[in-house]
Amino acid sequence: MEPVGVSTEMALLSNVLAAYAFITENPERAALYFVSGVCIGLVLTLLALVLRVSCRTDCKRSSAKKPPRERESDSDSSDSDDDSDTTSDLSARRHRRFERTLNMNVFTSAEELERAQRLEERERIIREIWMNGQPDIPGTRSLNRYY
Repeated sequence: MEPVGVSTEMALLSNVLAAYAFITENPERAALYFVSGVCIGLVLTLLALVLRVSCRTDCKRSSAKKPPRERESDSDSSDSDDDSDTTSDLSARRHRRFERTLNMNVFTSAEELERAQRLEERERIIREIWMNGQPDIPGTRSLNRYY
């Protein structure tokens, strides 16, 4: 009787050898499958990140602010009115989120703020030195200094 670990190791080895044989026989197809898998994975990751960022604040705020609405069975309101309300709410939420990101303090500590200000000052000084270090070339002067 064979131990369980040996059979799984043999199956893994067999699968690795089969994959190697496929790659050596069809290198173009294997490369195409690999690149396609990577591209699909990147697209799915991008979609997940976009959904996470866009829905995180909207979902939390809408569930915290509004209690679930109860629909009356005898109301004859049209769906277009509800759609316009939801789109205006959505645009208002997006506008508030945009304003909140503009007013948000990016630096969490005074040290980071000071470091950023020093870096900005250093970049400004380097820009001034670079601009002032350029030679002034009037239009009547020769471009070659040695003549």
